[in-house]
Amino acid sequence: MSQPNDTVIRHQVIFDLKHGKGSAEADRFLKDGWAILTSIPVVRNFEAFEQVSPKNDYTYGFSMEFATQADYDAYNAHPAHAGFVAERWENEVTRFLEIDFIRAKGVQEVQDDEN
Repeated sequence: MSQPNDTVIRHQVIFDLKHGKGSAEADRFLKDGWAILTSIPVVRNFEAFEQVSPKNDYTYGFSMEFATQADYDAYNAHPAHAGFVAERWENEVTRFLEIDFIRAKGVQEVQDDEN
């Protein structure tokens, strides 16, 4: 079995938009976010989500991965990301929560041993 890469950073953000859920404006924001952010070469496994659980009152989410901390830093500094944040995020997102994870040490080994 191949070993997972423990340095992969999973960057996730959940958010609300000033646009109504399911509106054309919200749809455009999600599609533009996908197009702009996936154009950055270091972004891997980008996904956009809509919330379905009553346990969380955020409406949307973006998730992506970076192979290394250097890739994550390059993403944050990339002009496409900075432009999206300045032109769209700051004007259309009303609130958000950002989380960044790496694989917990030792957990994968336990999972592998159980299989």
